[in-house]
Amino acid sequence: MREEDIETAIKVVVVGNGAVGKSSMIQRYCKGSFTTSYKKTIGVDFLEKMISVKGEDVRLMLWDTAGQEEFDAITKAYYRGAHVCVLTFSTVDYDSFQDVSKWRDKVVAECGSIPMVLVQNKIDLIDNAVIQPEEAESLAKSLRVRLYRTSVKKDVNVNDVFEYLSLKYVESLNMEEEIEQTQISGGNNIRSGSSKKNKKNKHEHNITLDRNKNASLKKKKACFNV
Repeated sequence: MREEDIETAIKVVVVGNGAVGKSSMIQRYCKGSFTTSYKKTIGVDFLEKMISVKGEDVRLMLWDTAGQEEFDAITKAYYRGAHVCVLTFSTVDYDSFQDVSKWRDKVVAECGSIPMVLVQNKIDLIDNAVIQPEEAESLAKSLRVRLYRTSVKKDVNVNDVFEYLSLKYVESLNMEEEIEQTQISGGNNIRSGSSKKNKKNKHEHNITLDRNKNASLKKKKACFNV
């Protein structure tokens, strides 16, 4: 298999209460579009986008999960195998703000500790805000995550959210590889001809592209266990 046929794939889960703008956020980021009509997500929805991170091709797989309790058992299964997470609440919905910690706990229960960000969406409705700025900042501090204030409608800071998470994850992979190389060197057993992309075979986020450019998972277990 050619080295150029290996790419990094990052599974992103976007979680939060219903009607906070999760689906719209993913649509805006992946397709550059926005609609004012609200359609409740049934279970999960999925889109993907190719980006470049530090000169490296990265495939983002964005999973939009339902925010209603009746879909809880379904959506939790889709958290498994996630690499990063977007915790979302609405500027005009205090319940969605209060429930952020609950959503975080659900993701951690399935995925462990993964990079996350806190997103306050609908800042274009700031005149009707029910959350004070210091409240959002305090929550982000307590959860130890970065806070982004976004407007999907006006396309404010949406790209920044996913670019930051992608960079954090790629950096963590690079750090792992550096540690591995250090351990190999320390044992006086340096392997020659090893490339960064070849080492990525060890990570379950990798996928292999066939001749038709269709993605197939390349790992011991399925990337997204459902």
